[in-house]
Amino acid sequence: MPNQHSLPDSAEQTGKTGKQLQPYFNKEFIIKHTLWFALISIATIAGIFFYNNTGDTFNALQHIKLKFILICLVMLFADLMMGSWRNHIYAQKLKPGLSHWVSFKANVVNMFMGAVTPAHGGAGPAQMYVYMRHGLSFSDAFAITLINFGATLIFMPLAGFTAILLMNPEYVGGIIPSLLKYTFTFFSIFLVAFLLAFWKPVWVGVIIKKIAVGLSKIFPGRRPGLMGWAERSEKNIAEYQQTCSIILKKNPLLFPLSIIITIVMYLNKYCMQYVILLGLGVQADLLQVISIQVLIQFMIYFIPTPGGSGFAEISISVLFGKIVPAGILSLFTLLQRSFLLFFPAMLGAYFLLKFLHKQAMEKKIAGNRQSV
Repeated sequence: MPNQHSLPDSAEQTGKTGKQLQPYFNKEFIIKHTLWFALISIATIAGIFFYNNTGDTFNALQHIKLKFILICLVMLFADLMMGSWRNHIYAQKLKPGLSHWVSFKANVVNMFMGAVTPAHGGAGPAQMYVYMRHGLSFSDAFAITLINFGATLIFMPLAGFTAILLMNPEYVGGIIPSLLKYTFTFFSIFLVAFLLAFWKPVWVGVIIKKIAVGLSKIFPGRRPGLMGWAERSEKNIAEYQQTCSIILKKNPLLFPLSIIITIVMYLNKYCMQYVILLGLGVQADLLQVISIQVLIQFMIYFIPTPGGSGFAEISISVLFGKIVPAGILSLFTLLQRSFLLFFPAMLGAYFLLKFLHKQAMEKKIAGNRQSV
């Protein structure tokens, strides 16, 4: 059943979207973070190339088996479809008749903003932005984002534990244990927050108010803003919990289905590394490749750089360096990051720029009408 508070795709909805999801969607913010993401990624991959170059890199580039690259493109398409579908199973319940194409765009815009913001901070707001542009209310878009984030919070630590058990102990050393502890801590905090927001939203509201009161004592001049933030947060959490309860009680199989889609989607991502290695002529143990990739994605999820850039490339170099020849390590790193992040992010950037252009035009038209 559609949410009665959902608004049409209009200038009114655009204004609401802009107020609630600022400061993520302005040109300065996007350009600044995209440049940082690009510079860190390029510099790190270049560093890997110069450090490991044995003269084999360009030779390997000439001998890539294209059939495996084509397979990777198919796997990339499957990844994008599954990522959008696990959102759409909820979106179509909240807004019957909503096109799957909307969820596809929401997913790739999510991937782009996740890539260019630290610790994937802009991913959720980006997805919400697209859904709100297509008529969903803030609470509905927030619920879809948080429910699937919950599925990820459940899956990723379990996958990380499993990978550690299956992985060759010789591969785990240096800074890796510290990164794992850091990531497990953040996943635990967010999982507890997610569960409390769903089952005990009143508790979360009380905690937020106490935080606001405490900060007001430290920054008395900001008391009105802090208390307003607390009230809005409490209201949004209550609406989120109500929306989630309605969705999941009426459709109890949706969350298990979301977890299944999440598992298949990530397995597809993990296996893509094995196909890339085959394309480069490297024979490796599939289970070890999957285990390494699980740890890499797990460790970089909350890294405070845009899209985990820098840390991701170094992790690939260190962990896959155990099974990938030094001469093609930089090429493998580039292909891995391209299929998992760069290509989807470029697609997401295209759609986001279209949305922002349309939003600017709507504001201009609205302004012209008011001046008449």
